[in-house]
Amino acid sequence: MISKERTDAPRVLLLGSGELGLGLTRELKRLGARVIAADRYAPAPAMAAADEWRVLDMLDREAIVELIREVRPSVIIPEIEAVSTEALEAAEAGGVRIVPCAHAVAVCMDRCRLRRLAAEKGVPTSPFAFATIEEEAVKAADSIGYPCLVKPRMSSSGRGMSMARNADEARVAYRNAVSGGRGHDAAVIVEGLVDFDTEITLLTVRTPAGAFFCAPIGHEQHDGDYRFSWQPADSLSSAVLRKAHDVARMMTDAVGGYGIFGVEFFVKGNELFFNEMSPRPHDTGMVTLRTQPLSEFAIHARLALGLPVTEADVQLRQPGASAAIVAHGHGSEIAYSGIADAEAIPGVSVQLFGKPSVDGHRRMGVLLANSLDDARRVVSLISVLVGKDAPEAER
Repeated sequence: MISKERTDAPRVLLLGSGELGLGLTRELKRLGARVIAADRYAPAPAMAAADEWRVLDMLDREAIVELIREVRPSVIIPEIEAVSTEALEAAEAGGVRIVPCAHAVAVCMDRCRLRRLAAEKGVPTSPFAFATIEEEAVKAADSIGYPCLVKPRMSSSGRGMSMARNADEARVAYRNAVSGGRGHDAAVIVEGLVDFDTEITLLTVRTPAGAFFCAPIGHEQHDGDYRFSWQPADSLSSAVLRKAHDVARMMTDAVGGYGIFGVEFFVKGNELFFNEMSPRPHDTGMVTLRTQPLSEFAIHARLALGLPVTEADVQLRQPGASAAIVAHGHGSEIAYSGIADAEAIPGVSVQLFGKPSVDGHRRMGVLLANSLDDARRVVSLISVLVGKDAPEAER
């Protein structure tokens, strides 16, 4: 029997297989890599494009260690927060390359560690405090002032985050954060609200030749999850942009590794506040599929495989915008309407992620357009029907 698998192809293990993993898988395979996609459920989006896939508890250190032993990857790319960082550290110590590196993943995916790092570096943030029991969370909220946000120590896409307007709501918010966080960790962070003018993501590219930056991305969030993004972000002064570059370079240098980082900021006039940082492509950065010579996925994939990325590769080619296609409801019967109408509009393209079910609300796809106005207008043409509302003929 002759195997069709190239023995010299890099073996990349993707830990987390959502839409960001799907974008990475497409680029990795285009560059000749063999991709093994893993997640806690199937079918996750990246599994459809990967060469192999596995389902396991991503927080189970021994399960991840056994998976690494089985698939023998040369590179591991974490795509989600809910992953055993201890397993990544062990793999890196054993000679497997982690992208960007195990330390960066461990720090960036832990809000408490990340805020401590920002404080050590003197980076401005919103007021914050940590709590590990309900009463501590209430005291922290009382001290910071209401309204405030209570977030899990580790989570993504707004999971477990809620606003507290008084002590009773702070108690409920603490319980929501614990139940909605990674592994039901009892640690939470309480944050004061920043009266900002705009939010931006600064995609920061760390390479062996140095760090550089994509054009800043403006974005809107609802319930802690992105809904619209656009590049370039508007109304940023050169002074604010220089500050953002300085802070992003300082923070990414502190955690190390090579790859793309999504560094989030709040902007108020000429003031800049660091928010969070992801050690991988960022959901708001899906707009780069339209705007740059190399998208955020292509950048991360190239650096994962040791290929060069230059500053010219990430220069803004044309303005663009993205809109999340969001479903609301409960069920695994899903239908879409308006996709053909949207695709018929010049400059508009739609990507559906192939997620199999919805439980509450879930991002099911992304719309790319030439401008934010177009993205707002066209995404309103698209509907996602879930459960009994989804006609069989339209699924």
